[in-house]
Amino acid sequence: MPNKQDFANPAAPGTRIGNVRWGICAMLFAATTINYMDRQVLGLLKPTLMQSVANHGIGLTEASYGTVIAFFTLFYAIGQLGAGRFVDKVGTRIGYIFIMALWSLSAMSHALVNSVLQLGIARACLGIGESGNFPAANKANAEWFPQKERSFSFGIFNCGANIGVILATLLVPIAVHYFGWHSAFLITGILSASWILLWFLKYHKPTEHPSLSATELAYINQDPLEKPGPSTPWIKLFGFRQTWAFAIPKFLTDPIWWFYLYWLPGYFHDKFNLSLVGLGLPILIVYNASAIGSIYGGYLPAPFIRMGLSAERARIAAMLLCASLVVPVFLINTLHSDNFGKWAAIGLLSLSTAAHQGFSCNLFTTASDMFPRSAVGSVTGIGTMAGAVGGFLFSTYIGHILQITGSYSILFILAASVYLLSLLINVLLAPGLKRVDLAA
Repeated sequence: MPNKQDFANPAAPGTRIGNVRWGICAMLFAATTINYMDRQVLGLLKPTLMQSVANHGIGLTEASYGTVIAFFTLFYAIGQLGAGRFVDKVGTRIGYIFIMALWSLSAMSHALVNSVLQLGIARACLGIGESGNFPAANKANAEWFPQKERSFSFGIFNCGANIGVILATLLVPIAVHYFGWHSAFLITGILSASWILLWFLKYHKPTEHPSLSATELAYINQDPLEKPGPSTPWIKLFGFRQTWAFAIPKFLTDPIWWFYLYWLPGYFHDKFNLSLVGLGLPILIVYNASAIGSIYGGYLPAPFIRMGLSAERARIAAMLLCASLVVPVFLINTLHSDNFGKWAAIGLLSLSTAAHQGFSCNLFTTASDMFPRSAVGSVTGIGTMAGAVGGFLFSTYIGHILQITGSYSILFILAASVYLLSLLINVLLAPGLKRVDLAA
């Protein structure tokens, strides 16, 4: 992992800056880990839930599974309509507590379901709850880190998405073996309650934090001061090209991550006939690779800045590299269902998910590059809403494609191509990530 001193204070070489902001980053990492543990449980249980009721399943099919995922993403999108604005209004400290409590209770309610309909309803509630995680985390990131560190810090806490999947992969088979599949949805309850208490006690704005030194506060606030202005109506943000430069790439690329998250266990099960226990190693490898991609993808702009590029151009260069590294995943369609094919698929998916995470953490950071902190939560909410709408449409499409053809070929071709298209749209709509002046 890159050393944080790579971001040394240019105004005071050798001065100890302090590390309170990295403690905040650690709490964001923990929240995102819990978030993705809750999401991944369903993907791991898909083969179990597809069994008949007599065999302790609920009779799920490929089409109904796609519909359940679509329900989640639809209500996740609806939640984005207010999540970012809610956090901007009530503040990150209180807003994040409410968000965590809502999604955790919704996740645990899955333990009560006994039919596909009940599963869809529980999933819809989870979508509303989880819709606030990234708007809240991105706003906290903008409050606590200067611009040049934001993609790196985002990469670190966004790595929680991968760690959450890994932990779920390890814990779910144990829970299912000893207590049945209903119990697997309860494993994050204690973690959620502990996080809420820690966040309430430890999180404050930088200017109000009792442990923050004057040196670190000055380092956090080293960027040019933002011009004060009236609160921008949420609907007005849709009038800026920069909003669309963030939202359209989210609409195109987020569904690919949802595809990986919810269908990779099924892909390995169908293609290579792996059991719930056998899924562990491939999933662990793929998501460990994506964790590395998240951290180093967030760090990628730093060497480009040292080469003389501006922070904005360095961000775009990092996104271009990541988008290019996704392309080889289309080769997965040429593999056979043997041991070599399995390991080749693991390698291609590891590269693709790592590159996705690198692209994603830089794309998220463009919201704070282009907008003042007062609007970051709202803009992030708009972008994640667009991503969820894309996920809703794609999930419905995936379920029916697999039900009809039983083939993942078209899906991996789409996964290979949308990142370069997304970057092109971003560059055309917001050349150089030009900053918005809301006061004007």
